[in-house]
Amino acid sequence: FVSSLFLGVGKTTLIQKVTQALKSSGVPVDGFYTEEVREGGRRTGFDVVTLSGKRGPLSRVSSDSSTSRREYRVGQYVVDLVSFEQLVLPMLRNVNHGSNAEKKICVIDEIGKMELFSQAFIQAVRQTLTGSGTMVLGTIPIPKGKPLDLVEEIRSRKDVKVFTVS
Repeated sequence: FVSSLFLGVGKTTLIQKVTQALKSSGVPVDGFYTEEVREGGRRTGFDVVTLSGKRGPLSRVSSDSSTSRREYRVGQYVVDLVSFEQLVLPMLRNVNHGSNAEKKICVIDEIGKMELFSQAFIQAVRQTLTGSGTMVLGTIPIPKGKPLDLVEEIRSRKDVKVFTVS
């Protein structure tokens, strides 16, 4: 896993370059990464992009300061949980149900506050990490406040190596 304290240090760029190198070498890779969405030079949200080329919103800036009970927020961003789960969960289930003969690398960029609103995602990540046929290449944040349970669980696993980028 790749970790960083700050946004914009290049975690996703690093993941994309490694993914391209793996694909070029013929290694089976599946997964997703998150990408900033910018309008007029201003970040307005994040998209989820699967390695198979599908894209959908993860979050968008909300102009409305009121919150509804069903709204999931991180700072100024409202998380589109339905879009996220529709893109990511089928891919993770596919990785988890592959045969052990077909070793695969699964890219998960990232496991952070927005993604962790999804209990189904948390469960799928745990299954992926315990699957014998899958190696995970992912990104996690360094906790700035209250630690995120799944992130700390991943960080403390004996079979995980964390590289911090700055």
